[in-house]
Amino acid sequence: MEAGNIFYTTIPWNLKRSFTRNPCNFRRFIRASANLQSQRGYKGPKPSKDWVADWVTNNDDTVRSLPIYVGGVSLLAVLFNRTVSGIAPVADASRSCLVVNPAKVHHCGVECRMISSHLPDFIVSELLWAWESLSSATCSRSLVVVYDSICILQIGVAAQSPNDGEVVTVDVGKLMQGSVYQGVMRSGTQSYLANLFLYPGRSELPFLPSNTQAVILQPLGDKGLAIIGGDTIRGFTTSDQSWIAFIGEKLDATLAKYSNTVSLVVEDGISK
Repeated sequence: MEAGNIFYTTIPWNLKRSFTRNPCNFRRFIRASANLQSQRGYKGPKPSKDWVADWVTNNDDTVRSLPIYVGGVSLLAVLFNRTVSGIAPVADASRSCLVVNPAKVHHCGVECRMISSHLPDFIVSELLWAWESLSSATCSRSLVVVYDSICILQIGVAAQSPNDGEVVTVDVGKLMQGSVYQGVMRSGTQSYLANLFLYPGRSELPFLPSNTQAVILQPLGDKGLAIIGGDTIRGFTTSDQSWIAFIGEKLDATLAKYSNTVSLVVEDGISK
């Protein structure tokens, strides 16, 4: 029965196996669970919600048209305030409290109207048109026109002679030798003396009233000069100066055509 014998081998039940684990090669996978965080309670900072940005995003059309409505309401409020306060609805720049308008003065002198006697009628008409335009639209109160070394026009208020009370006429020779005349003719551009009292050359203009406040010296080409006296300090605006320059060019163009053929003689008499 040796062949049928069964050999039994005892296997120990407390078998222990030792496994070597390399900590460097061991990979761990951790999956964050929102539910797990909510169950445990998240204590970190939470993102804040910008309600204004969300509202603007959701109401884009309304936001774009909002400035129009705000501007309209503001305009109505201003008009209502002006109406209640008694202020004119339309602002007038001349009444602005930021600009102090100098007071006008009454020129001390006598009225005169001296015109060259041999000027053609259409030139006289143009000279008178220039004076009427200046005196009605600006602060001009005196006008003297010297052309081709002759005073062809002295009109408006003139200085009064202390001896006989008559008009102080223009001494053309003395005027042309002075620094005022020479300076303007050399530059060929308009000169504006906004405050005549501060200008030392005022003594060269004795034919103007003694209290003339401002003067514009407008060259008439290279042959003449227009002297415009005003009754207000800084009374001539930028628009006035531009307009006077245009009138000077027009007068020069008219006078230049006839200065060689027409005798420009100053009339001695004074007509009013």
